[in-house]
Amino acid sequence: MDRIDAMRVFIAALDEGSLAGAGRQLGRSPAAVSRAVAFLEQQVGATLLHRTTRAIRLSEIGERYAAACRRVLAELQEAEAVGADERVAPHGTLTITAPPISGEEILRPIIDAYIEAFPAVSVNLVLLVRSANLIEEGIDIALRILELPDSAMTAIRIGGDVKPVIVASPRYLSQHPRIDEPADLTRHSIIACTDFGREAWVFPPVKGGSIPRSVPFKPRLSVNSVRAALGAAVGGLGVTRLLSYHVAERVQDGSLMLLLRDAEPPARPVNLVLPQGRSSVPKVRAFLDFAVPRLRADFARLSAESIAMHGEKHSSV
Repeated sequence: MDRIDAMRVFIAALDEGSLAGAGRQLGRSPAAVSRAVAFLEQQVGATLLHRTTRAIRLSEIGERYAAACRRVLAELQEAEAVGADERVAPHGTLTITAPPISGEEILRPIIDAYIEAFPAVSVNLVLLVRSANLIEEGIDIALRILELPDSAMTAIRIGGDVKPVIVASPRYLSQHPRIDEPADLTRHSIIACTDFGREAWVFPPVKGGSIPRSVPFKPRLSVNSVRAALGAAVGGLGVTRLLSYHVAERVQDGSLMLLLRDAEPPARPVNLVLPQGRSSVPKVRAFLDFAVPRLRADFARLSAESIAMHGEKHSSV
């Protein structure tokens, strides 16, 4: 059996989510698809897929092998295009995942423009709070705002100044005690958002110390939506903690004030993450070239330091 052909069958099974789906896509029988996967497992000497009657799941070795297969197939496609003295035009469906707010408000307008520039490409934007398994879930690119663990992924740095920040409205602050240090928050109405702590907020140690400061509270309002927490804070209900880009426009227009700037935790990096070898796929390469400079400009505009010039003067209100 041809190994490259078997790799194509293997990747089709992953993208379709089943051996039967790969068979339908490629016009092959389920038995032929099973033989191709078994052939690769024999070549590798290990199980690549765990199969059930309802789904397939990559083994640990299968994840690494799938990344290598995608890289090999993408490079082969590029080589064939060069051999034909032409570059393959971007086409097909590009699957991208991102957190809900950054995906909707920052990434989606860029995707809109990308679709207009490349009419042969369709985009599937998947907004997730969790970190998806890119290979297993057939995702081309992920926007991630966190420190990345060592992995077989390729990361393209977008920026590095996204922080959890404390904010409240001018009206709320004018009617309540000053907030000069984290412990002062115990005297305030807290709007707790699930991703940032429902019962306590943790701050870095005091200068020269080594023990993080945990401030427990009983929230006045608990929500699992960034927009809900933001709206409640703008409305004057209390103090909340969100990421800097969540609150940037409200700080810039004066609806919210930044607090406790000296107690902010370290910045989180922003990256586009993709399986190794995927960047050579034309639709992916075109998106990276198109989106990276735009994303860098947007995250710079919405960074913690950019909005600080608007909010720092209010931090001691």
